[in-house]
Parts: sequence; structure tokens; C-alpha cells
Amino acid sequence: MWLKPEEVLLKNALKLWVTQKSSCYFILQRRRGHGEGGGRLTGATLEEINEHWDWLEQNLLHTLSVFDNKEDIASFVKGKVKALIAEETSSRLAEQEEDPEKFREALVKFETRFNFPEAEKLITYYSCCCWKGKVPRQGWLYLSINHLCFYSFFLGKELKLVVPWVDIQKLEKTSNVFLTATIRITTHSKERDFSMFLNLEEVFKIMEQLADVTLRRLLDNEGFELDPELQEPSQITKRHLEARAQNEFFRAFFRLPRQEKLHTVVDCSLWTPFSRCHTVGRMFATDSYICFASKEDGCCNVILPLREVVSIEKMEDTSLLPNPIIVSIRSKMAFQFIELKDRDDLVERLLVRLKQVHADRPVHYDTSQDDDMMSPVFNSTSMCSDHKFGDLEMVSSQNSEDSENERSLRPHPEALTAVFQQSSSQSPDSRMLSPLEGESEGNVTYRRSREQIKTSLWNDHFVEYGRTVCMFRTEKIRKLVAMGIPESLRGRLWLLFSDAVTDLASHPGYYGNLVEESMGKSCLVTEEIERDLHRSLPEHPAFQNETGIAALRRVLTAYAHRNPKIGYCQSMNILTSVLLLYAKEEEAFWLLVAVCERMLPDYFNHRVIGAQVDHSVFEELIKEHLPELAEHLNDPSALASVSLSWFLTLFLSIMPLESAVNVVDCFFYDGIKAVFQLGLAVLEANAEDLCSSKDDGQALMVLSRFLDHVKNEDSPGPRIGSHHAFFSDDQEPCPVTDIADLIRDSYEKFGNQSVEQIERMRCRHRIRVLQGHEDTTKQNVLRVVTPEVSILPEDLEELYDLFKREHMMSCYWEQPRPMAPRHDPSRPYAEQYRIDARQFTHLFQLVSPWTCGAHTETLAERTFRLLDDNMDHLIEFKAFVSCLDVMYNGEMNEKIKLLYRLHLPPALTENDHDSQSPLKNPLLSTSRPLVFGKSNGDATDYQKQLKQMIKDLAKEKDKGETELPKMSQREFIQFCKTLYSMFHEDPEENDLYQAIATVTTLLLQIGEVGQRSNSSGSFSQEGGGELQAASLSPEQDSVFADTDTETTPQDSGALPEEAEGDWTVSLEHILASLLTEQSLVNFFEKPLDIKSKLENAKINQYNLKTSEMSGQSQPELKQDSGLLRRRACHTKARTTVSWAVSP
Repeated sequence: MWLKPEEVLLKNALKLWVTQKSSCYFILQRRRGHGEGGGRLTGATLEEINEHWDWLEQNLLHTLSVFDNKEDIASFVKGKVKALIAEETSSRLAEQEEDPEKFREALVKFETRFNFPEAEKLITYYSCCCWKGKVPRQGWLYLSINHLCFYSFFLGKELKLVVPWVDIQKLEKTSNVFLTATIRITTHSKERDFSMFLNLEEVFKIMEQLADVTLRRLLDNEGFELDPELQEPSQITKRHLEARAQNEFFRAFFRLPRQEKLHTVVDCSLWTPFSRCHTVGRMFATDSYICFASKEDGCCNVILPLREVVSIEKMEDTSLLPNPIIVSIRSKMAFQFIELKDRDDLVERLLVRLKQVHADRPVHYDTSQDDDMMSPVFNSTSMCSDHKFGDLEMVSSQNSEDSENERSLRPHPEALTAVFQQSSSQSPDSRMLSPLEGESEGNVTYRRSREQIKTSLWNDHFVEYGRTVCMFRTEKIRKLVAMGIPESLRGRLWLLFSDAVTDLASHPGYYGNLVEESMGKSCLVTEEIERDLHRSLPEHPAFQNETGIAALRRVLTAYAHRNPKIGYCQSMNILTSVLLLYAKEEEAFWLLVAVCERMLPDYFNHRVIGAQVDHSVFEELIKEHLPELAEHLNDPSALASVSLSWFLTLFLSIMPLESAVNVVDCFFYDGIKAVFQLGLAVLEANAEDLCSSKDDGQALMVLSRFLDHVKNEDSPGPRIGSHHAFFSDDQEPCPVTDIADLIRDSYEKFGNQSVEQIERMRCRHRIRVLQGHEDTTKQNVLRVVTPEVSILPEDLEELYDLFKREHMMSCYWEQPRPMAPRHDPSRPYAEQYRIDARQFTHLFQLVSPWTCGAHTETLAERTFRLLDDNMDHLIEFKAFVSCLDVMYNGEMNEKIKLLYRLHLPPALTENDHDSQSPLKNPLLSTSRPLVFGKSNGDATDYQKQLKQMIKDLAKEKDKGETELPKMSQREFIQFCKTLYSMFHEDPEENDLYQAIATVTTLLLQIGEVGQRSNSSGSFSQEGGGELQAASLSPEQDSVFADTDTETTPQDSGALPEEAEGDWTVSLEHILASLLTEQSLVNFFEKPLDIKSKLENAKINQYNLKTSEMSGQSQPELKQDSGLLRRRACHTKARTTVSWAVSP
């Protein structure tokens, strides 16, 4: 609580209190004789009081210095303490979602303050400060599914901030001069700092998750389609975000399929026979897996696919083994878990899922096999693997009478390395380790012995830790992997570590069916595959004949058929080639599935978003671990031209093959973490040379030469150089680095990155990468549009932002419409954002200079139909801006031509709701006199000049352009009505009405003259009827009466029906007639300011949309000062036409 200090008129009152601590703003005192010896003070311990004092010093002390007087300081501190007490009380009771009353109260305030549609769901809210310059504003931060909002009412001033998540370019924790813990939100134009959160880490996580989810939903079309949760933003809650983050961490940690959903997380202990004790950790249960991770990172992890599980049983509960269960698997191993909370319920749920898995995918295994071979891990059920797993014995070749087509469709039954080794030598001893050309016998013996030692170590490890996918994964196995997996075990262990073996056993015959369905079909993907087949490890003997090429073709084509969203991407051929060297063809296919869909998500798609995100994470790691190198490079992204391939090809394209496969070993065990730490080790090894390099080209040369000289002295295979190395400079000798030493250094120096840290960084950097793509799209669109229009580049950029925001707002709150597809980044830049008619109408009302009151919506609809050339009911930014450019910067004839086209088909349609409405006042009749007022009061008959004007215009037609069709009388009426609406509220309104009345009369007579000339067969025939010469009365000056006044037609004979089909005027007639009136010329040629329109549009765009969505009447748009001045100058008494914009 807050107690207001008051003066006490008591002698020696100060002697009752003893000062413990003091600062320039706060003082901590205790009652004399109380609180000594660590006793309780005011219901709190001394430690708690000191903790609160430290919080005041760290969070408020520097902030208060910005205030000018004591009253402001006291008011700020009082408000802050009250807000903190309220928030702490709320958190003690429950989370916001669990406290319906408080959350409902916050929701009402959120809806009232920001006036969003109901679809804008509030997720959570926090008390905090928003810094405006050096001044903090205490208020409330509201986080919704599409926006970050802040509201403050402090010292009589109200502050509202609305930041869409899609506009956020960077989220980071930082510090400023006044505070050490601040969340900084960076958009394209501003940076905003928020601080003084009770739990800043929690707030930052929620912000990261909301920004990530929203950007992936709205900007990443490929990720959106793969994640069903992104398609239902209305279901997002704070709990959902926390569960989603935990689920993604779990999948990344164990590298499980994307569709696996985490159901249960419980603390428990697992019996680990190798350490003869129970290891404390957590159990994770999903639809198809039971996993265990020790609390001590790297101590012990276990993955148990339910299809490998035979039984789940409860054991007797004892004091030594509380709440135990036993999980038995097919390879005659059992896992004992104890200390399980709610054991009975957990076992029941696990048994239900186990029964479901076995019913969906029954497992058949051969009981005649020995114990180690009983698991499907060792006895593949696939159509092409009737041999034992890892057995090097060759299967007999296909019968020679098989047709060529059958051979091309039949998967090869062995890894290509085994095929190559057998064909290179018939000797059983040389089949594994053939001597290299020029190599000494001693070196051959050494390499053979090293391979045998490694194999022996792995066999010993299998005995103690298990040899199936369910093995205990400990730090010891990581060390064995870092040494390099033996050639004879490599393919087998890749399958186990990636869990591709489970997919292999779960889909018997699947690969063979894919091959049959996909081979022989020709499309763009197959053409790309064929083009790259002979460029995939061409230096390796296995791919210098049709056997290897055919296997590679089948795997790549089958995967493209399985996953058309990815299809085929460059670098997949290099990775698949290496997989085929060490795994059988079907196994290589499932390894490729594991890499593309689980281990490297979003890498192999149109924009390689995943690879760019990880490279951005890598740049942050460089700054963190190698700050001197990062400072020298200035922009670490300059290394992307070489280091991006490290992620896309796992070093296979820039390292000798025998060395790069050791990197792949580490990758299959540790995931992308292995690539991060090896990349850092490479940079550290070359840090001195990189710092002394003069430019980026020299730095890239240093790295390329280093990687090209990374050797593997223990490799039993042939030495194969890096065919894909960027540079090759052998003029200076380069020291040789052993891959085992490089990998060991990477683990020792940079192996402390946890999966959770990497996933958090990925989430943060995905925001930057997606926004980088958005910036690229924007720059490319503006580069194309800028030369074609006269709008200034900065105004064009503002227009693009408004155009994009209009598209986004429809994605926020409206159900997807067939005519308004989602943002598709795979389309050309100019077509990525398109808007439909309703969205265009909103923008037209906001930025068009041709505002016509209630007629504006009709004019916008006609403009949209005119711009929609391909009739797909969508227009692009270029068409939108080109139209605006004519309105703002076009010559008078261009503007009139645009208006003319807006009143012809297809812009004007028979179903146009405004085109059939009768005029409320009669148009000037063609029988009325045509008189131009002169200063001397004389009247002049212009009949002869009129006929001559028609003749001249006919001769001066521009033959270079397609002649526009002539305008009928109905279309001309709508044209006049539009002009009348445009002149409303103009300072020269009276003169314009008089001028348009004169021009309309002239044009009506032009049309009638042309009609009579056509009927008489001679355009030049004299005597078309005498025009009366009488002055117009003031009441007859106006073409239309105010559309808001109810009048009845006065002249039913005007515009006779029978003349509708023949009466026409052309663009040239209209333009020439308008040029006779100086006021009309001035109106169309006066300069127009687009900047004020853009400023008002940015303010009112949200209001217009939210008002439409909520079904309320439209708010009056804020008008620029010039318009207000024009209103003040308007003297003619008329019925006021509101500037409210109709939807």
C-alpha cells in the first residue's frame, strides 16, 4: 500500500526513527528499538525490504531526474507503485486468463480505448513505462493477435500507440542511460522503449512469440500452409503461445516430425544402467513418441517411438521406487521411470496412444533373427532391403533379361560406397580400405587400424548403451561421433540419430510406389533435376556411371513427387549424393525426408528462409564469441556469399568430401548446432588472417583456401577434393588442418549453445529476415514504378505502405475471400500485394483528390473496374499509383481523358447503382439558348463557331492513339454529375457551377447538331435550326440542384428517350468545350498537394476500416488546414454536405 507522509507536530519526533539507507529521492528508516537483529519489519523480512530498495534504485532513481518539480516526482512514483502492487496482486491470484474478472475489465478498456473490431483478440496486458524521448510515460501495454498497443493518461495528457506486429523489424532487450532493462521495438521509422516490467523476460518472450506467429501467418506463405495453428489466429491465447513455444522446443530438441504434438511433460527419473543410478529429468509424451531428457544438459537423452514399444506397465510402489513404470521395447530392452506424478492417468493415456499406433501401423518382425536383429531398425521391411542392416555382403545383381525400363525403376539394394569398393577390387581385404595411389604400406596399415579401433569402440558402446533408435544418448556418444563414424556404420547411425529409421519401417513399399508414380513424367522440376544430376559429386567414381546417376535421379524425383511444395532445390542434389554413398537407396530417401522436413525446416523452399534465418543467427554468434573479428568485418553479412553454403550443403560443397562427411556425422547427432559451432571454429582459426585482409574478396579467399585444405587422415576412402570450392590458389602453401581437431575445438570452445537458446534466436531473427524480404519487395516495386510516375519517391513510399496496410487489415479481421488471396511471396514482386474493389474504395476515399461526397464510392468503383485490365477483380500497386499520378500531376487533357474513360464501359456498367438514377433536377434542355455573358452585357451567338470547332477537332485527332468511343447521352449525364460533385466545397464553387452549366449546354447542342447532321447525311449542312437568343435567369445557371434537396423534374421533355441511341459527344468535344471556360481550366490545372492527403490517410486509415467492421457510421475524416480555410471562405448558403466517407 502507499502511505502519504505527513508532518507530525511532536517534539523530538525525528528521534523515533533511525535512517538505514538514503538517496537523493528515497529514504529507508526503521523505528528505533524495532527491526534489529534481522527481525520482521512491517510484515516483511529484512531481505525483502533490501530487495525492494534495490529495485527502486535500479528502476526509478535515474528516471526521476527528468522531472522538473517534486509534485511530478511524487505523482509518478505513487502511480508506479500502485500499478506494481496491482499487477503483483493479480499475478498472485492467477494469470490473467485464469482471473476472468480482471481480464474482462482489461478487455473492456482495450476495446474502448482502441476501437478495434471484435476479431482483434486481446492476449495479455502489462503495466509498464513507454519512453518518449527522455520522458517516461506510465501506462498499460496491451498485446493482441495483430497489434502491440500502449495507453497512458498521465498528468492530463493522453497517449495512444498502435504498432502492428507486421511492422516490427526488430525486437531486442537493451538498456539506456536511465534503465538497465528495456525492451526496444524497432519499426521502419521509429524506435520505442518499454521498461519497468515486473517480469521483463516473460513479456519479451510473449512479444517474440506473437511477432513470430503473426509474421509467419501473414508474410510467410510456405510456413503458413505447413502449420495449421497459424491459420486460426482467433484461437491464440497466452497459454497457447507458451504451449506452442514448448512444443517447438521439444520438436527441435529431439528433431521429431512437425506434426508431432506434445501432450504431456512430467518430471521423473530414469534408471541408467551405465551409471547404475536414476537420472533426474523430464518425460515428454506425444502421439507417437515417449522421450526423456535429463536436467543436466547432455547427460542422457532417450527417444522411444511407440511403434518400438511392446508394453507399458506399472510396478509396485515402494519407498525406493516411488510410482514406477516399465516401458519394454522390441529389442528386449526395458526402461524404468520413477517418481511420476499422476502415474495411473499417465499410463492410461500412454496405453491408448500405444494401441492406436499399433493399430494404424502394425509392425512385423522376423522372430527367427537373433536378438539384435529383431527390431525393425535392423531388419527393414522395405521392398528393397532383404539384407541385414549394415551388412556389407553384396546382393546379387538384377537378372540380365530385365528390361531397361524396369532397371531404371528398381531401387539399388546397396549403398554406393559398397558398390564402388567391390567393383574397384575383388579382394575382400581391399574392399573396405583400398590403398591410395602413391601411398605407403605403413600409412595404409595405420588407416585400417584406426578404422578397426573406431568400429570396436562403437561395438562396445552398443553393448552398454543400446544399438537401436532407443539407445541412451550421452556425452560419450558425442565424443565418438566427433572422432568420425566408421565407414561401415555411418549410414546405419545416420538413420538412428535422425530417426529416419522409424519412417522407413513405418512405410513399407512407400518409396517404391513413389518411384513408379514419378519416373517418366516430365515437368519443370524433373528438368532441373536432370540438369544437376551430372554436377553432383562428379569427382566421385560412384557418380561417374549410370548406377549412381540413376539412383540419384530416382531419389530426387520421388521426393519432389512426395513434397511438391519443396519440389527440388539446388544443393539437394549434393546432399542426396552423399546420403546415397553411405545408405541404401530407400534409406537415403528417408534421410532426405528427415533433413528437409525436420532437421533443416524451411531450408529447401522458394526463398530458403530457414537458411537465411540460421545465417542471421550465425552472425549474432560471431558478434558474441568473436567480437574483435565482428568489429573488423563491420558487416558480417558480407561473408554470406561463402558461409551461407555451409548451412545449405553442410560444408559438403566447400570441403573435401572425406572431411565433410565427418561434419555430416555431427549434424545428424547434434542438429544445426554442429554447423554453428564448426563455422565459429573455422572463423576463429582464420581470425588473424581475416582481420588483416584488406577487403571482402581477400577474406573470402582466406576462408576458401583454409577449407579446401581441411583433411581427414583417418578416412579409409579415396581423397576427393572439393570440386565446388570457390577459389583455388596453390601459389602459396596452405597449412593442412585435420577435421578431427577442428571438430574437437568447435565442441570445446563453442559447444555451450543450447537448443533452447538457438530456437529463441531463430525466432528473433526470423522477424528480421522476413522483414528484409519485405523491404526487398518494396524496393523492387518502387524501382519499377518510380520512373513511370511524377510522384516524389518519398510520397511513393508512403503510398506503398498505405497500399500494403490496406491489404493487411483485411487479413487481420476478415474471412478470406476468393477474390483477395493471401500474400504470396513466390509471385513476382509487383504481384505480391494486390487489393480488391472494397480495399481500393477505402484507399480512393483516403488519398484521391477527386472527392465527390456521397458520389466518391461510385467513382472509386468505376476507377477500379477501369484499372482491372485482366478482369481478375484485383489490381496491383503500379496500376493504383499510375491512376493517382494522373489525378495529381497529369495535364488537363490527361485528367479529362481519365474522367471520360471512367464514364464509358467497362468502368460504367449497366448495373452501376448510380448510373440508372434519374436526375433530381432537369439538365439544361437542348432547346435552351446558348449564351456567353460579356462584360458589356452583349450576347453573342456561337452557332457558326460551334460548327467550325467540330470540323477542326475532327482534323486534329491524334492518329497515334486508339480512338476512344463516343459518349452516349446516359454516359454524359453521369460525367456531368461527377464534375458537379467534384466542384462541391471548392472556393470557386459558384464560378465553376456557372461554367459547367455553360459547357454542358454547349455539349448538349454539339451532340444534337451531330445527331441532326447524321440524320440529314451531311455534317456541313446549314440551317440546323435557329438558337434562341435570350438571357439566362439566375435560377437557370445551375446544371444540378443540390442533391440533398428534394425536388421534382420541371421539364419532362429534356433528354428525350428516342434520342438516346443517336446522341453522342466525343472526348475532343468535351475537352474543347471545357477549354472555353477559364475557371474550369484553373480547376484542373491547379497544383494539388498529396502530402497532406497522405498524412491524413495515415491517421484515418484504421478508423475507416474499424468503423466499417464494427458497423458504425463513418467517422469524419480529419481535414487539412487548407480545406478548412476554403470552407471558411465559402459564402454561398447551401445545405452542408458532410465529409463522412461512405463505405
